[in-house]
Amino acid sequence: MTGGSGFVGSNFIKLFSSNYEIVTYKKGTIVHVDQDVIIHLAGKAHDLKKVSSSEEYYRVNTELTKEIFDAFLESEAKVFITLSSVKSVADEVEGVLTEEHIPNPITHYGKSKLLAEQYILSKEIPQGKRVYILRPCMIHGPGNKGNLNLLYKLVSKNIPWPLGAFENKRSFCSIDNLMFVLRELIEREDIPSGVYNVADDEPLSTNELIRLIAQSQNRIPKVWNISKKIIEGVTSIGDKLHLPLNTERLQKLTSSYLVSNSKIKAAIGKPLPVSSRDGLLMTFKSFNNK
Repeated sequence: MTGGSGFVGSNFIKLFSSNYEIVTYKKGTIVHVDQDVIIHLAGKAHDLKKVSSSEEYYRVNTELTKEIFDAFLESEAKVFITLSSVKSVADEVEGVLTEEHIPNPITHYGKSKLLAEQYILSKEIPQGKRVYILRPCMIHGPGNKGNLNLLYKLVSKNIPWPLGAFENKRSFCSIDNLMFVLRELIEREDIPSGVYNVADDEPLSTNELIRLIAQSQNRIPKVWNISKKIIEGVTSIGDKLHLPLNTERLQKLTSSYLVSNSKIKAAIGKPLPVSSRDGLLMTFKSFNNK
């Protein structure tokens, strides 16, 4: 396994260590595989602060994946699972993102993930081996960091949410649902190799997230429907003064990004264990204890 110190990796180790012997890859060591399953989770995450060099994305997300996958092909291992991203396909989505969409990533993060996918898909898979490329959307759970924390802090400070006029829908991925998918792929031999989106069943709007955060804190949500034009004017000032609310963050908080999970659910043939709302509520309640 690679990426054991990351959010997904640490959850994987906590869940699976009692049933499996997990050997973690150490950075900089020669890749040698004599295990049954390879879970490749290591990667350079999308850098919201934009301080990472483009070369780092390709070195970690593309070249390391090639190295790990080549080691898998040469080994006796039966299963290879790697974590890609929906951003390897599109940074913005019209309609619903499926596995049939033609990839057109814009960022170096997305491009580096796509190059890794293309390398894997270009190789002939030996008989008896299974290969899975997972494309999760925004993963959340206890210990999660990111834009969800920004929303949480706003509600915690009893600051009204000023973007109520923006209606959107976004897909999320509970860490529990992702762990469920990983378990099914590891333990079953009847799930075909391939590329699979991973997302919770129901997309939610940012306004609904605000209500769930308030519910987790036993508060009444404060949502203001301020004119979109006024908000957009404020964000343009935020761009110049480097304020928390700027054009890019507004787009992330209010745009829609819908991801279909139909393919993975059909392949597994079971419902996901955690609903979208329950998963997010558990995430937000975990923040209460910090």
